[in-house]
Amino acid sequence: MSESFVSPDVLRQQFASAMSGLFRKEVPLYGTLIELVEETNKPLLGPLSPPERVRLAQERHGAIRVGTAQELKTLARLFKLLGMEPVGYYDLSVASHPVHATAFRPVTDDSLLRNPFRVFTSLLRYDLIKDSATRELAEHVLAKRNIFTPGTLEFIEKAEKEGGIRPADASEFVSGALETFKWHSTASVSEEDYTRLLKASRLVADIVSFPGPHINHLTPCTLDIDIVQESMISRGIPPKSIIEGPPPRLCPILLRQTSFKALEERILFVDHDHTTLGHHTARFGEIESRGAALTGKGRKLFDEIFQRARDAEVVEGEESEGSHVALDEEGKPIRKLSANEVHQRHLKQFFKEFPDDWDTLRKQGLVYFSYSLVGLGADHNDDKVVSTTPVTLEDLLRTGKVVAKPLIYEDFLPASAAGIFNSNLNAGENKVVAGTPDQEAFEEALGSKVVDANVIYRERQSKSLALVRKAFPELVVEGGVEEL
Repeated sequence: MSESFVSPDVLRQQFASAMSGLFRKEVPLYGTLIELVEETNKPLLGPLSPPERVRLAQERHGAIRVGTAQELKTLARLFKLLGMEPVGYYDLSVASHPVHATAFRPVTDDSLLRNPFRVFTSLLRYDLIKDSATRELAEHVLAKRNIFTPGTLEFIEKAEKEGGIRPADASEFVSGALETFKWHSTASVSEEDYTRLLKASRLVADIVSFPGPHINHLTPCTLDIDIVQESMISRGIPPKSIIEGPPPRLCPILLRQTSFKALEERILFVDHDHTTLGHHTARFGEIESRGAALTGKGRKLFDEIFQRARDAEVVEGEESEGSHVALDEEGKPIRKLSANEVHQRHLKQFFKEFPDDWDTLRKQGLVYFSYSLVGLGADHNDDKVVSTTPVTLEDLLRTGKVVAKPLIYEDFLPASAAGIFNSNLNAGENKVVAGTPDQEAFEEALGSKVVDANVIYRERQSKSLALVRKAFPELVVEGGVEEL
């Protein structure tokens, strides 16, 4: 990036910090959650490098819901200036929600380390609103809405023409962009229309009934989500009943998430000269814990095991609760297990099939890794050839000339997102249905293709291997390690 423009990484950092400050002010319980996560992480920071500690300390993702293609398209243009690309397609109709989504996030190693902020962005699907009158109401209301300030639109157009945001414009650009995500306590529909929208779906009501797509949650990252889940009640934070995602493991994979329950907030309905007080439930705080990114082979195995576990859990839920107790050393019951403890124990039984040591995960090609040269002396550079003798990657790892580090999973799990949505929209059990994905329509609304997350992970792994191969041109890569 030219010195005439602010780096997208810097802009993203400024925007993420401003959004966190805004949400902390609007939802004070979020500040309490941040304090709890920081306290939990502090004694566990030892293995992390200084840059990794900085990364961890930054809030990891926000989530918003928009109503029109124009809103989504303009958000994509805004996020592009922050170095964030639309990665992945998520079909939430599998949880009976009339939305589909993508995650805007940085995609390069350097950008992720500097600031991994991402925004999970859902788009309303009118085709899944069954009642025609409600569908027409939503279309009518959203057609009149403008969620961006005139100044923000001007900055976007100027930056696209010039090639970036200039230093003199950065502060005003960030503050103007933040206006889009602020909470509005006055609804833009009447109480009667709100009730109609609510009947269709709490999520539809949340998207359509307000002047803008307020942040519905922000998520810090923890190194031990199980401790956070247990500690929330003692801090006055009401947690959802279970942690979403895989069970706790020695080698964490993918994403685990929990949240505090959505707040019931006072809102106003203004109908002509008459003002009515009402309530709306949508915004909450979320916590995440990120593990390793799985390859296509690893993800297939994960999905198969996870689905079997879910199917069996439905059956077991109908059985006696007599086995759901904690026992002392003599085998005597001492307390009833929490819903989360029961759920995690259940998952663990099934995930015994999934290898839980890094070496096996790597050799079987289940996890993406980054490979780096070590122990070659201070005078070594990336272009220097160390040896032209044929050597295997396993030999280099065994002799300590190369180290392998699992790539962090930077994306989301549809089932987990649905679970979080359901628990905070009072939508009942996290029931999975067949779903009606329509990625083509989403990409048409977005104005571009979404990026395939697996391509990003594969490229990152392959680039790291390419640097190893520069030093060892006759490198032999065996087993399940994927290369482009």
